[in-house]
Amino acid sequence: MRQGLLLQPLDGVPLVKAGDDLARITLTALQETQLTLAPGDILVFAQKIISKAEGRRVDLRQVVPTPRAIELAAIAQKDARLVELILSESSAVVRARPGVIIVEHRSGIILANAGIDRSNVDGVDHALLLPLDPDQTARELRAELVRVANVDVGVLIIDSIGRAWRNGTIGTTIGASGMPTLLDLRGRPDLFGRALESTEIGWSDELAAAASLMMGQAGEGCPIVLARGLAPQTRHGTARDLLRPKDKDLFR
Repeated sequence: MRQGLLLQPLDGVPLVKAGDDLARITLTALQETQLTLAPGDILVFAQKIISKAEGRRVDLRQVVPTPRAIELAAIAQKDARLVELILSESSAVVRARPGVIIVEHRSGIILANAGIDRSNVDGVDHALLLPLDPDQTARELRAELVRVANVDVGVLIIDSIGRAWRNGTIGTTIGASGMPTLLDLRGRPDLFGRALESTEIGWSDELAAAASLMMGQAGEGCPIVLARGLAPQTRHGTARDLLRPKDKDLFR
């Protein structure tokens, strides 16, 4: 019998501030939820609490837009200060139209507005940037959790990102450690013994989407989810494994 998947939002997670110890907060929340970590568990973190802990909140009143930002702001009908932040976090602008600027983030992710968000951020003129290096953050957070709890767990950092061919945002991997991200099934037999020719599974994105349902997207306040029962086939994977090379990206 196959084991089922448990997705459990953790109780008692406080509003995170710059410099907070996320490993300690997580372990305290596990106690509040009456759960104990087990080998193979994966802890899924919303991007916002990672960014807040890293001090990635920016006061827009301190941002001076460049001429390029002012020009792009007129096209996108956005605050030029916000556009300046988008440009500073991006390696290229892919598309711009009223309401949205699609960029290649410096981490390689293609997304709207460089992932910069003003929802669930205190301060009228404050915005929150993505973590500096989500994969590195995931590695460091996992190492601390393993050290303190003495249990081999995985860490997944997710954000809500839109897709080129579908409406709606979906939970998506932006950082990972101690778990698979992209599973290459090419060459494996199907039910009838035929070798799979092109099947690659965005394993961690599937988990990210499921965990995002538990977190909610508005005022639910559930930024950490425990995932249990997946039995990861490998402990090696990063968010960068999921990035499609530009020469194979049909939308650029």
